Amino acid sequence: MAIFITEDSKVIVQGMTGSEGQKHTTRMLASGTNIVGGVNPRKAGTSVTFPKGESSVDVPVFGSVADAMTETGADVSVIFVPPAFTKAAVVEAIEAGIPLVVIITEGVPVKDTAEFFTLAQERGVRLIGPNCPGLISPGLSNVGIIPANITGAGKIGLVSKSGTLTYQMMYELRDFGFSTAIGIGGDPIIGTTHIDALEAFEADPETAAIVMIGEIGGDAEERAAAYIAEHVTKPVVGYVAGFTAPEGKTMGHAGAIVSGSSGTAQAKKEALEAAGVKVGKTPSETASLMREILSA
Repeated sequence: MAIFITEDSKVIVQGMTGSEGQKHTTRMLASGTNIVGGVNPRKAGTSVTFPKGESSVDVPVFGSVADAMTETGADVSVIFVPPAFTKAAVVEAIEAGIPLVVIITEGVPVKDTAEFFTLAQERGVRLIGPNCPGLISPGLSNVGIIPANITGAGKIGLVSKSGTLTYQMMYELRDFGFSTAIGIGGDPIIGTTHIDALEAFEADPETAAIVMIGEIGGDAEERAAAYIAEHVTKPVVGYVAGFTAPEGKTMGHAGAIVSGSSGTAQAKKEALEAAGVKVGKTPSETASLMREILSA
């Protein structure tokens, strides 16, 4: 089992013919993702040849998301286009009715995100990102830029604001493996929240325990803590990045900024611990807390 993607997911890549799109399409194919097409209006009717194992595969390019869905039955789109064109790409995917859109692009204007997020909610389309590494269900499907060779399948669910901390946690707990690891992104507005992922992991019979990685800024972790206290029965361990961040200075992600006592790592840690979540002081300590739970 997995959340949001499975081995049956049919994935299209908006921006597949660009350099980033080609590089990561190659990686996704190598890790078993079922990529059924790309989208580029200027190159519709062509195909791109990618290496796959000992041979190669030709992936067709369509003129629109709607065309790709009609021809292939695609149900996931992953977007590798520059920030200036991201809104148009996401809106196109939403209006075509594809159920899941994964937005890798960093630097998308918050105004653009607010507009396509609202449209997605109206149309019942799930967005992941923007400014995220995507998600992976090891051995089944890998949509985005998460390395596929650092862990295998297992019973841990991981939701994280940080891409690099996603990778580190997957590597630290590679001996146990993951059902799904999802990087939700660190922008002020994101399509899928900690709570959305926690709800899905709680409902997934193959996920036994959950790692939640947050960071300074906003109140997403506090809201997640309240949700955990009310709705999550599975063990959760957490880590909050940014204990040494100076007040008022944006740290890495656009949403990672502390104002007064609001959004501090300490406040988030206390909220999570009050909900019964064990919180590590470092990513490695957090992994050790999960290891203890699973070894008990």
